[in-house]
Amino acid sequence: MTEQPPAQRSVRVNGVELAYLERGSGPLVICQHGFPDTAWSFVPVLERLAAAGYHAVAPFLRGYAPSALAPDGRYDIHTLSSDLVGLVDALGGGPAYAVGHDWGSVALQGAARSSPAKFKRIVLCAVPHLRRFFLGITPRQIARSHYMLRFQLPLWPEARLARDDFAWMEDVLIRVWSPGWRYTTDDLAPLKAGFREPARLKAALAYYRSIPGLLVNPAALRRAFSPIPVPTRMIYGSDDGCIGAEMFDGQEALFPAGLDLCLAQGMGHFMQAEQPDWFADRLIEYFAA
Repeated sequence: MTEQPPAQRSVRVNGVELAYLERGSGPLVICQHGFPDTAWSFVPVLERLAAAGYHAVAPFLRGYAPSALAPDGRYDIHTLSSDLVGLVDALGGGPAYAVGHDWGSVALQGAARSSPAKFKRIVLCAVPHLRRFFLGITPRQIARSHYMLRFQLPLWPEARLARDDFAWMEDVLIRVWSPGWRYTTDDLAPLKAGFREPARLKAALAYYRSIPGLLVNPAALRRAFSPIPVPTRMIYGSDDGCIGAEMFDGQEALFPAGLDLCLAQGMGHFMQAEQPDWFADRLIEYFAA
């Protein structure tokens, strides 16, 4: 851990006040978290990036404390991508390097697709290209992704996730997704503290509840399924219990500027928290290439 915490700042982007953690100076690197997670999981990575000469920033997704809730209730992919592009603009205009994990990967895919000039290189983590995921999904992956269907139900997910101090979330979503991660109570404290606010938990679930709208919108689906024209490294865990390693095959044609697949051997879904030094090394070497 760090000797002093990273600076915490905020900026108004796309109609929402977004909070972010910040370390270092130099070329901008944005590290975007996913679910269930917060920007705090990236702190050791920010430290390594700052030491390597980068301006390292980890924003909190809209709806995740201390970022603001979306005043218009929007948590769809297009809006998340616009947030990320707006953050690049607010922090100097780019082109920047960017890292997206889980929902952060989904947001970054959209941002790099809509505004490729804003990004030098990107690293997508734990989620393949959306076209590969939805059109190439396997029966085994459907079983892994059962939680997405459960999250569509009204009221039940909010009650189930919060019960017994988020025991189901910890036992099923975190331990199953990252079976080798020896996390501590402190690691999960910021996440649980945020989700204890019902509006925050509802916002996190709204990300998943926006998916059916994407799938029935032909124009939005075409955008989400189109190629990503930015050089990309994709990091995925061999032991990921959320999205299996086989889901990352066969994507090369969707990345015309180049795709570098990087297997996190022995790691699960939250590789940036499991092995932050290894993870940071993979970012630094790719950005310097």
